[in-house]
Amino acid sequence: MEAYAIHKSAMIAPLKARMTLDLVRGKDVKTAQAILETTNTKASHLILKVLNSAIANAVNNNGAKEDNLVISECYINPGPVYKRIKFASRGNVDHHNKRTSHITVKVSDKVKEV
Repeated sequence: MEAYAIHKSAMIAPLKARMTLDLVRGKDVKTAQAILETTNTKASHLILKVLNSAIANAVNNNGAKEDNLVISECYINPGPVYKRIKFASRGNVDHHNKRTSHITVKVSDKVKEV
């Protein structure tokens, strides 16, 4: 069985967050949690929260055992872009795009159904 969790409009650029997400793709849940806890990035804290939520969904809603869970899918899609301006010298305006992300983590049992 499969369970997932989504964090929408996370305030981090998708390119920065994908580098951290690539570290845990396809790993079992305990290893992924250990990797994310020891990685010192903003993305690792956000991904860890989503992973813990997906684990809780699988255990509480589907009755899965936490020891058997594996990250089956995880991806980060771009969210809305907040466009801001900053006034520069000589009457110019610089544009600053604040990019957001949608973080999705799916976990499933190790048992494959045939």
